[in-house]
Amino acid sequence: MANELGASASPYLRQHAGNPVEWREWGAAAFAEARERGVPVFLSVGYSACHWCHVMAHESFEDVETAAYLSAHFVSVKVDREERPDVDAIYMAATVAMTGQGGWPMSVFLTPAGEPFFCGTYFPKDARGGMASFRQVLEAIADAWRNRREQLDGIGKRVVDQLGARQQLGGGSLDTARAVELLKTEFDPVDAGFGRAPKFPPSMVLDFLLRHHRRTGNGDALAMVAQTCERMARGGMYDQLAGGFARYSVDGQWIVPHFEKMLYDNALLLDVYTQWWAISGDPLARRIATETADFLLAELRTPEGGFASALDADTDGTEGKYYAWTPDELRDVLGADAGWVIDLCEVTGTFEHGSSVLQLRRDPDERWAPVRAKLLEARNRRTYPGRDDKVVAGWNGLAITALTRAGVVLDRPEYIEAARAAAELIRSVHLDAETGRLHRTSRDGTRGTAHGVLEDYAAFAQGCLTLLGATGDLVWFTTAEALLDRTLEQFIADGSYFDTAADAEELIWRPQDATDNATPSGASLAAEAFTTLASLTGSARYETAAEQALQASAAIAERAPRFAGRALAVADTIAGGPLEIAIVGASPELRRVAFTQAQWGTAIVAGAPGLAVPLFDGRALVDGRPAAYVCQKFTCRLPVSLPEHLRDALRPTG
Repeated sequence: MANELGASASPYLRQHAGNPVEWREWGAAAFAEARERGVPVFLSVGYSACHWCHVMAHESFEDVETAAYLSAHFVSVKVDREERPDVDAIYMAATVAMTGQGGWPMSVFLTPAGEPFFCGTYFPKDARGGMASFRQVLEAIADAWRNRREQLDGIGKRVVDQLGARQQLGGGSLDTARAVELLKTEFDPVDAGFGRAPKFPPSMVLDFLLRHHRRTGNGDALAMVAQTCERMARGGMYDQLAGGFARYSVDGQWIVPHFEKMLYDNALLLDVYTQWWAISGDPLARRIATETADFLLAELRTPEGGFASALDADTDGTEGKYYAWTPDELRDVLGADAGWVIDLCEVTGTFEHGSSVLQLRRDPDERWAPVRAKLLEARNRRTYPGRDDKVVAGWNGLAITALTRAGVVLDRPEYIEAARAAAELIRSVHLDAETGRLHRTSRDGTRGTAHGVLEDYAAFAQGCLTLLGATGDLVWFTTAEALLDRTLEQFIADGSYFDTAADAEELIWRPQDATDNATPSGASLAAEAFTTLASLTGSARYETAAEQALQASAAIAERAPRFAGRALAVADTIAGGPLEIAIVGASPELRRVAFTQAQWGTAIVAGAPGLAVPLFDGRALVDGRPAAYVCQKFTCRLPVSLPEHLRDALRPTG
């Protein structure tokens, strides 16, 4: 039988369409084939920007002999973790439980019932460093399947039972002041960030600390943010030429990145730097926010108006080749200016083969702008990184929220327009008008088959509600309300949130994870969206849904606040009110003050008189002029028409 990935909607799966491996997509047909043939399933999970996924593909999946062995003894299934986070979550939990660690590529062997009995990540083609070769693993599994089948079936059943029993969410408290104190103990006072290498951008924790500072005036919270944001922005993890952040720093000093650029990281960090500028006025914050937004529009925007998922780490088979520079390369491009740039950007062989990633540890003088332009021109002649151009609903929701806020706060209307176009794509392509079901992905304007998970519904709903505040277009209110009503119907059972819908494909168990990790959890995103919708409608039902979602994260927040950043941020917004702001009439100045001065997460609506949003009921122009109403639980202060009066009304009292 032939490889079946050529018709896939996933760019990652299509990358493997030329492999000699007889790949199948995830689905009932693959498991039916395994049952019919009486063989196990080899499940390989990865994503397009994953460096080691490419390595294993080149070493093993492109090898004819390895492919033939797989075809003879297994049904091979390839999954894009970004397209099917539900499948990834289940088998990653099994991998971590069985091996103590996880990562991608993830290599899992399953019974035809989908039960995992052996798990791993990357396996080399040849045995080395105490690691068995991939072929040795395959042969051992095939032998065990022939001779000890009952034992493997028993392992799979026990793993499923144990994983299901571990899904106990709830308990604990969302004490934001205590969380700040715990975070201080994990903060790196020298290089900033939290924990040791590798260091990931702690976007959601920074969001929480900024909200907490704004509400309480806590100076330590702001100091941790300022130091971390500055170190990340001036190091090699940030692209000093074109803007945008890499996935993480492999070292503890933010120097050498893992080079893939993800939409979700850049959306979350754009929001952080915008909020930091709104609070501090630091020019570095404004520059990084602007450059990151510009990167999203220039390099991740798709022709249909959405945002692509990622840029690869590799070019021409080499990690970081597009981004790194040697001194000789700089001399060839810059001539006499090269020495100054080598010193300024610390080109001292910090990466591989004498190359360096550019850093900008201090603000340069006026020579930098023309030098940067020359370097960009030269870099653009290199092979551009591969782009995973599938559009993910949830990640686009994060980008819509961040771009809308940045557009208003930084007075960049093109960002708001880009957010609107992305929202329109998700609404028109991903959202099934007949069923109300949201699909997770699209590519080239064509909807994918994977159902949306909780992350998709909640992040896109919040994006719509943020866009409502900037545009006053009622369609974003009605879209968000419908999405969150379906969330109540499909994702909550017995008061507990699940990551998959009740009418989605039935898997070996139904995942629920309230951890804020690389992206906010579906539960914490739902908490924010329901909090915003409750503020706009006064609905107790939505308020209760927000409380339930936050409770799912409480135990995590109490013991490990680094992994509950978004939940803590929402809790801090709620602790400050939450406020509601209705701006009646066209006043960009009032709108900008509201977005800039109010606590992040405040429900804001700016629109024409009579806008059919409950918060607008009874709100009118004042003496024919636009007016802002600052409310709490629908009880409003006297309206104000001057921006400075609104600024005074929003001044923190904590």
